[in-house]
Amino acid sequence: MLEEVFATGATLAALMMDAVVVLLLVFGAIEALAALLFRRTSDGAPASQVRRRVWLDFAVWIVLALEFALAADIIRTAIAPSWEAIGQLAAIAAIR
Repeated sequence: MLEEVFATGATLAALMMDAVVVLLLVFGAIEALAALLFRRTSDGAPASQVRRRVWLDFAVWIVLALEFALAADIIRTAIAPSWEAIGQLAAIAAIR
């Protein structure tokens, strides 16, 4: 009984982490698009510097989203620790 409750809670936590990943990526993409369209980051800088700054700012959002995605994968592996799941987690962590 307690194991089922834990598994359900862990599944819900992993699902919430996945939702955070989507929100972070959407927010970062909107911010990057707005920065490119309105040149908020320009301050008189050349276009190439503006693009680079937008790219780096968006990269920060992507890295943060990947951290949450990895956390969700770790939670899923914790409730179903098969060797296949552990191998997949290791491969995902190495790629990220």
